[in-house]
Amino acid sequence: MSVTIKSGDEIEAMRKAGRITADAIKAVGAAVRPGITTKQLDIIAEDYIRSMGAVPSFKGLYGFPASICTSVNEQVVHGIPSDRVLKEGDIISIDAGACIEGFHGDAARTFAVGEILPEHQKLIDVTEKSFFCGISFAKAGNFLYKISGAIQDCAEGEGYGVVRDCVGHGIGKAMHEDPDVPNYRNNKRGIKLRAGMTLAIEPMVNIGTHKVRLLSDRWTLVTRDGSYSAHYENTVLILPDGREPEILTMSKDQGQKG
Repeated sequence: MSVTIKSGDEIEAMRKAGRITADAIKAVGAAVRPGITTKQLDIIAEDYIRSMGAVPSFKGLYGFPASICTSVNEQVVHGIPSDRVLKEGDIISIDAGACIEGFHGDAARTFAVGEILPEHQKLIDVTEKSFFCGISFAKAGNFLYKISGAIQDCAEGEGYGVVRDCVGHGIGKAMHEDPDVPNYRNNKRGIKLRAGMTLAIEPMVNIGTHKVRLLSDRWTLVTRDGSYSAHYENTVLILPDGREPEILTMSKDQGQKG
């Protein structure tokens, strides 16, 4: 395993990539409404990312055909934008990345389409909460498993399933770098966190069980039981001296929670 420690200049490039990623998702979120297609949302994201002098990290990555992932209702991750029209009561997870000056940002949010059921809003809220529970341990000197365990405890404590087939990851010059960042405990405590590491931490949480299956498009992962799923992700920077991590993919008006 080779985990990269970013220099000051590299961190500045990642801040730029993170801001562009966050603002692209914000632009997409503002457009989410009944009647819009997921392909139209993809166009909004790509146009914004390119207008900022960046390129969409996902387009062409491992052959993925679009600039963002649009995962609706029971779709967990990697939904492909299409002519699908969003309906009142849907939820949609938007996963996006931007690359500028050779470095990537990666983030995801789940949005309500019009009025949604309270149980679906709670799923979105708990998924976001589990991320912040996890990053409370994203400090230099801690071991990686503390992040994973906190995410799992938060989500499962509310009765949800935590997806195991997809995990978070290191990020930098490549979209996916070492280490893997599970959202659940395993038998390994993982690496010791050091200042200058950058991680994409991304809980994927299901109303039902954690079990998922892959659709025939070979991209879209859905819940096996058909229950709704939510996704929340940010790129974070580990800071020196045990300080709280810096979230690189948070829009200015959102601030940093915790």
